[in-house]
Amino acid sequence: MIQRPVWLVVIGALILGAWAGARLYGVAHPSSVQVPAGVASTPGPSDLSPAEIAVPRAKIPVLLPTFALNDLSGHPRPVSNWSGKPLMLNFWATWCAPCRQEIPLLKALAGEWAPQEVTIIGIAVDHADQVKRFVQEYQIGYPILVGEQDALDVATQLGVETPALPFTVFVDRKGEVVALYVGELHRPQANLILSVVQELDSRRIELPAARQKIASGLETLAGHSLPG
Repeated sequence: MIQRPVWLVVIGALILGAWAGARLYGVAHPSSVQVPAGVASTPGPSDLSPAEIAVPRAKIPVLLPTFALNDLSGHPRPVSNWSGKPLMLNFWATWCAPCRQEIPLLKALAGEWAPQEVTIIGIAVDHADQVKRFVQEYQIGYPILVGEQDALDVATQLGVETPALPFTVFVDRKGEVVALYVGELHRPQANLILSVVQELDSRRIELPAARQKIASGLETLAGHSLPG
């Protein structure tokens, strides 16, 4: 079901102001698709009707949970394979329009932020055969993991109890969950969050201040996106 234009930003213990900014930005930028638990197929006509959806309650963990999902070859890949690197975990599906729209940006970011060792990992909540064809067609070079209910279980561990695709989790080198962005990611928001993660990793800022800086920056970007 496509949500009535909502994106959410969840940063640790999220402040009310960040919620307000997120909802305002979503009104201007419809960008997320509701995912029924356990379903990873193309949504039907009823799923494509706009509807008012309540903002899901977030319970974001301090640290990235331990999990493993299959890669495109069907082999389990634990997320610990990328420990010690700043990560962007992008949850998406081949049938999700906003997910497809942000793929070119993610490909660009993967190259631009490679010198800082930022690693983007796509987590497809979808069928493996469809994902393989999509990855080949769109020439996605960053790592892709695939799951259906098991991928939704990971989303729940990350605090997204009612998954809406796409959403992206930003993690620092220590494995701390710095920010969670629900909705189609855009370059200003991505660069803002990644820049603050870099400040955190270089110890120029502490985690609470980093979360606050991201929240404030995203609120500002949301306000600039509104008409008038």
